Amino acid sequence: MTKIKNIFIILLFSLVVYACGDDNTFRNPFADVDHKALAISDNDSIVKFLKAHYYDDTVDSVKALLSGKTAMYNDSKLKIMDVTENEISYKLYIYVAKEGSAFPNSDKGFPKKVDSVFVKYSGRTFSGRTFAANAFDSNIIGIWFNLNSVIGGWTYGMTNFKGGSLKKDPSGGPFNGPITFLNSGKGVIFIPSGLAYPSSRIQNQSNSLVDTNLFFYIDLLDFVKDTDHDNDNVPSYKEDVDGDGDINNDDTDKDGIPNFFDADDDGDGVLTKNEDANGDGDPTNDFSDPNNPTLPDYLNPKIK
Repeated sequence: MTKIKNIFIILLFSLVVYACGDDNTFRNPFADVDHKALAISDNDSIVKFLKAHYYDDTVDSVKALLSGKTAMYNDSKLKIMDVTENEISYKLYIYVAKEGSAFPNSDKGFPKKVDSVFVKYSGRTFSGRTFAANAFDSNIIGIWFNLNSVIGGWTYGMTNFKGGSLKKDPSGGPFNGPITFLNSGKGVIFIPSGLAYPSSRIQNQSNSLVDTNLFFYIDLLDFVKDTDHDNDNVPSYKEDVDGDGDINNDDTDKDGIPNFFDADDDGDGVLTKNEDANGDGDPTNDFSDPNNPTLPDYLNPKIK
């Protein structure tokens, strides 16, 4: 994912070369793509693939179906999520090999789709009954991602796994061995092209991954519960003021910075974390304006 987030220039160049005719006028090669129809055909292809493969938990790998094995499509560990993006309905398939569980007594639950996650992964392209032998991108050490800024398949799919726990020395002291996480969430996310790199959002595409179904082996090592991107004491998931599920379009003070990245949400010159009249560390439950009793102070520019 790190690789494919940084190849816009390569894509743009390839599109220009492909799309310019003899008259040097630009023609978008994806202009005729019917994304609603593509979503249906993508789903058919994914279902076909899941019926023809099983998950070998001895090596944590997807393999062609063998006699006596259970196809992933019929496996109880497969979850299906209905996701709507840009008025198009998709089905996202998540194979939960291991749900994961931090311990002892510190289970943080599942990450929200705006939380920060620490994950190892490996991505493949696939179609019908076949998948690429080699990964187009991977990270075997572990890397942090904000689920709010990755492809849709990750944003939704990762919410089905729990993080693990950092291995510690049994004596209670620092662990001197390699950094190791125990009981992490592991599985595979099968992503239709519309929740990966659709041609409708060319700025996020690589030439080889445009309108292509992808699957990712993932290992969720850890995550930040209730991630607070701007450290204003309001978890980012609570900064969805309009309640539409998208924190990117909530900008109370209209300064061009969405609330989840804005330390002064109402632009009144007082930091959000300081608009805490009752001093409990939570700005969301302070309402000081008798004329607007349901609007918290940190979103009300009349209250400082």
